[in-house]
Amino acid sequence: MPSYLDWVRAFCLSLPNVTENVQWEHDLLFRIAGKMFCIANLEPGMSPTKIAFKCTPEKFAELVEVEGIIPAPYMARNHWVAMLEIDALRQPEIKELIQESYQMILAKLPKKTQSELSARPSTKTTKAKPRHSKPSAKAAKSKPSRAKRSAKAAKAKRS
Repeated sequence: MPSYLDWVRAFCLSLPNVTENVQWEHDLLFRIAGKMFCIANLEPGMSPTKIAFKCTPEKFAELVEVEGIIPAPYMARNHWVAMLEIDALRQPEIKELIQESYQMILAKLPKKTQSELSARPSTKTTKAKPRHSKPSAKAAKSKPSRAKRSAKAAKAKRS
């Protein structure tokens, strides 16, 4: 497996609510709410492209002028570019472009889906809530504890 796949995969999966799956035999797709934002080629021998992602029309026009970057096959009309050479851009630039692709796809999702995604707790930072809350002072006064009830019942039996 080519080395770029390791950092591309790690970066894409670090973004919130991202899923991955293999499709079209050799492409690793990264999605948010079922919508693709980045594709990595698992078998470069089957296709010349390394990774592909969506960009703005302005950035698309700029990137296709860079040697080693082409309009993505089948997806260029939607402003996707494909990198033939991973060295065409520096790694921080590629990560920034992938994150912009993620943000564009997220922004196009229905508002309801966006709010559901933002409401999902992140497993990395969520702390478990206690299962039982303390009873309020009023509730504690009105209902004696089980031990107190048992003591009262035993005392009543003795009398």
